[in-house]
Amino acid sequence: MLNQQDFAVAMLLEEKLVTQDQVDRATRHGAERQMSTMDALIALGTIKPNDAAIARAAVCECPFVDLAHFDISIANAALLPRSVAEKQLVFPLFNLGKTVTVGMADPLDLRGVDRVRSLLKTDIEPVLCEPGALKQLIERAYSMTGGAAAMESAAAQGEAALTGDEPIVAAVNQIIIQAIDQSASDIHLGPDEHHLHLRYRIDGSLVPRQGPPLAAHPGLVQRLKVMANLDLTQTRRPQDGKFRFQHGGKAVDIRLSTIPTVTGENVVMRLLASAAKLGTLQQLGFPNEMASRLEHMLEHPHGMMLVTGPTGSGKTTSLYSFISRLNTPDRHVVTIEDPVEIRLPLVRQVQVNTEIGMTFAGALRSILRQDPDVILVGEIRDEETARIAVQSALTGHLVLSTLHTNDAPGAIARLKDFNCPAFAINASVLCVLAQRLVRRVCDDCAKPYTPEPALLRRFAAGHADGQFRRGSGCPRCLNSGTRGRLGIYELVELTPNVQLAIEQGASTATLRTLALREGMKPMWQDGLDKARLGVTTLEEVAAVATIADIEVTPDNAAPKDSMRLSA
Repeated sequence: MLNQQDFAVAMLLEEKLVTQDQVDRATRHGAERQMSTMDALIALGTIKPNDAAIARAAVCECPFVDLAHFDISIANAALLPRSVAEKQLVFPLFNLGKTVTVGMADPLDLRGVDRVRSLLKTDIEPVLCEPGALKQLIERAYSMTGGAAAMESAAAQGEAALTGDEPIVAAVNQIIIQAIDQSASDIHLGPDEHHLHLRYRIDGSLVPRQGPPLAAHPGLVQRLKVMANLDLTQTRRPQDGKFRFQHGGKAVDIRLSTIPTVTGENVVMRLLASAAKLGTLQQLGFPNEMASRLEHMLEHPHGMMLVTGPTGSGKTTSLYSFISRLNTPDRHVVTIEDPVEIRLPLVRQVQVNTEIGMTFAGALRSILRQDPDVILVGEIRDEETARIAVQSALTGHLVLSTLHTNDAPGAIARLKDFNCPAFAINASVLCVLAQRLVRRVCDDCAKPYTPEPALLRRFAAGHADGQFRRGSGCPRCLNSGTRGRLGIYELVELTPNVQLAIEQGASTATLRTLALREGMKPMWQDGLDKARLGVTTLEEVAAVATIADIEVTPDNAAPKDSMRLSA
């Protein structure tokens, strides 16, 4: 006798979503592992879980709800006991007047439907949800909302919620796990008078998420302080710490910062990328020609390579990618950072600590006595650090560092501001890389589009030639239309002509014009090329570029009255 799953498999065959050979293989696989053919099809990767759920919904003649498309209120957990939700795989999705829409793994379980109806004491509309997504929703909802009751109970007993309050522990874990799964770089947890706000920074933008109730805030902060080994009794001054979190068999380093506000302690956590996530130069967005030139410069035994850009422009990621290429057993690589963001094997990483006098300049002096081949200085902030870094590059070391300037030629003026002589700059600096980050178009929901004519004119792009794309929003990109980020760059090499101009005291504007003539592709042009390939959008490039006067390049001879973009 055929059951619901068998009918669903037959429907997949009829719709030609699977072949008979695939079904036969899944049947054998399922028999060996005591699972249904449908589950075996999913386990083998033949079909996606959602495809199986849609087929089952058609067989059940029941609506299918893709939970990824809806922002389900976790407060609905209060409507149903957790034990029932987990045993029956059921969760109240929408409360619409006298009817509650209930997500179920098996809407044909009439006994389960009756039990939920009696507990909710109202009419219900069962809908089918993919079981895996439903389990995640149940775990997240009850973990988040459970913290409030735990805090109220602890407060009533005059106790602090530390590691012993399991709901608080579960809520903190869920907040961090959800951030990791959504590829967030930061977690913001802050109270106001009536709500506790949870936000994730995803691809550079803060995105609100449903979090625990306000009553859970003190317990969450206490739990995080325990994890970061901070002072639990101190709530009136800022504190910083770090801890390591295990998820999916991998360790994630998290930097924690708390600061007192009028409504309670505000918490921000930075999720530090692992060395395993460092991609190749091409994966970071470097054009092939530029990547080849950078790789050639990394082969120099000494000199200085500078990366410039504002905070959050990906400078550190670029430097770590360079270090990864240089990190071989025959090289002694040492870094000075504030703070150390990504731990690299074999690399000696030094943390700046100004409270005990361990500054960039002080650490750099000590490192020079450690026989280094390659030195990474997290940031050149002052004259002393600049002069020691330049001297190090002149005395047989390859030095990598960052500066805060708007474009690549501006780094030369900044070094001069730090009283580095022109001859020393010319003798030490190999190149200057400037960069910004733009969001990638989500490949799963990308569609062709034509940018606004005014925007095309702004880039002197003429007509809309190219494969311009933008995302329409889908579950994979959390309906944002974008997924991940990549860099747009410009690279200045100190050619003989550029060195002569530096020696003669040329202005930044003159150096920029000369660099363009020497072959530098401006950052906005790199962004335009990537937008034409459909990797990002022209709007994204415009958001990180500023309008300036006319800039004519060999690749883009703009009309006389056109505008130029420079980073």
